[in-house]
Amino acid sequence: MFLELIATFVAGLAAAGGMMLVNKILRGRLPRWLTPVVAGLVMIGTTISSEYTWYNRTVSTLPEGLVVAKKVENRAFYRPWTYPFPYVSRFMAVDTQSVRTNAAFEGQNMVDLAFFGRWQPVQLRPVLVDCAQFRQAALGADATFSDAGAIENVTWSALDRSEGLYQIVCEGKR
Repeated sequence: MFLELIATFVAGLAAAGGMMLVNKILRGRLPRWLTPVVAGLVMIGTTISSEYTWYNRTVSTLPEGLVVAKKVENRAFYRPWTYPFPYVSRFMAVDTQSVRTNAAFEGQNMVDLAFFGRWQPVQLRPVLVDCAQFRQAALGADATFSDAGAIENVTWSALDRSEGLYQIVCEGKR
């Protein structure tokens, strides 16, 4: 975040310097107010560009085995350009190398999910995916396993076949 702030200020200073140079070449024919306006517009453009490129930059640095399962696009009324062109503000990735199975419970897979958000630290959470019954359960601190290996004290929620989590864990799509 701090480096992007510095980059925005540097872009503004560079734009102001460029405008001053152009004004000197034109022998002062440009209005004085144009330099700060151009610098401000360049700073806004740099910020918008940073917002829109965050997702691709982050995904390109993911380690082997992390596969994007879901992305959340953001729109805001105070950013009217986001209605026709939404940007990705957060996403969920599946750690395919962390998939664990139990032979006694066919179709149930335990996997680690990584949640990425702009300006937020990465959060890792274990999740149990039941491919046979199309459901999932987040494994919190109160989740336990019975002697037979069945998961207990979890809340199941429906998992649609079209969701990335199901397709990656159950169907093996990457």
